[in-house]
Amino acid sequence: MAAEHADGFETLAIHAGQEPDPVTGAVVPPIYQVSTYKQDGVGGLRGSALGDAARWIEGYEYSRTANPTRGALEECLTALEGGARALGYASGMAASDNLIRVVCRPGDHVLIPHDAYGGTFRLFDKVLAGWGISYRPVPMTDPAAVRAALAERATRLLWVETPTNPLLSIADITALAQLAHDADALLVVDNTFASPYLQQPLALGADVVVHSTTKYIGGHSDVVGGAVVVADLALGDQLAFLQNATGTAGGPFDAWLTLRGAKTLAVRMDRHCQNAGRIAEMLASHPRVAQVYYPGLPGHQGHEVAAKQMRGFGGMVSFRAAGGEREALGICGRTRLFTLGESLGGVESLIEHPARMTHASVTGSALEVPADLVRLSVGIETCEDLIEDLRAALG
Repeated sequence: MAAEHADGFETLAIHAGQEPDPVTGAVVPPIYQVSTYKQDGVGGLRGSALGDAARWIEGYEYSRTANPTRGALEECLTALEGGARALGYASGMAASDNLIRVVCRPGDHVLIPHDAYGGTFRLFDKVLAGWGISYRPVPMTDPAAVRAALAERATRLLWVETPTNPLLSIADITALAQLAHDADALLVVDNTFASPYLQQPLALGADVVVHSTTKYIGGHSDVVGGAVVVADLALGDQLAFLQNATGTAGGPFDAWLTLRGAKTLAVRMDRHCQNAGRIAEMLASHPRVAQVYYPGLPGHQGHEVAAKQMRGFGGMVSFRAAGGEREALGICGRTRLFTLGESLGGVESLIEHPARMTHASVTGSALEVPADLVRLSVGIETCEDLIEDLRAALG
């Protein structure tokens, strides 16, 4: 008997959780812009019109609890990450906060990257510390350092970004999963920079994946959202309870926009990677650039690990200006096609100064980023145009 055929990533992105509407035949899931639902008698909840998108619920009663459009997105993200269940949130930070509050209790300890995203640091340092959660920054690229930190103190979570924001460090997910599980800790991987198309942490041993779906999954800079994808259904149920209790779920129109973006994730990421690789090579040979951070460059410290666990090297490039902070600020102000702005992962190219913008919250901490650093989110424009734009800005 022939083995059952498994659909590819691109097919799942377009079809998972997105069956044609059984009433009208619409091939795109409708936006169920609704707060409440008619019940067939007291406690008689109607099922989903979207099939598998409702497999975790008994029926619809209130959209904070469940909504068919959000359910379609969650089903799609579950398939793309190869998980057991996904939850859609109003933002990436809402997703992270809900996850931590489910798996941690006051007194628990967490290891985070020594070059973590500024918003993640702010959440642990300014919010969760007051709730009794302690944290320690550790270089996740160094398994020996992680092992030592785990041995030093009981740890509940090993929180990993790979690639990191904005220094593009690469952590070996398989190695860290083994270390975490040996220490009875959970491994959480922020997969925002890679996207599920380039990297699937659950298949490499991670327990949980988090996303800012605002970025590559949405892909068009027109929606804010987040997601958690878990390997364990029981954890998924706990997350769904807290999501409902705290009201952190995303709205139906946001879910619909994100689902629309996910359909083209694979083709967009291919172009992001192609453009970013060429730009990184140009920057590496430019006399006004002191250092380039891009895992696709053979000289990058994490190049071999990235090549092993990623399908491509991503669309993010960071570099240090040879002229220091003043020159970095000047470059950010001189581009024409690279728009000065925060966020990333959209079809358009963005440029920013992390020390004064996305990572201002880590100033003065152990996670402080270099003042001469410039971060690029390389879009899908004509690459020659982007290269000329940067050359002109570099002078």
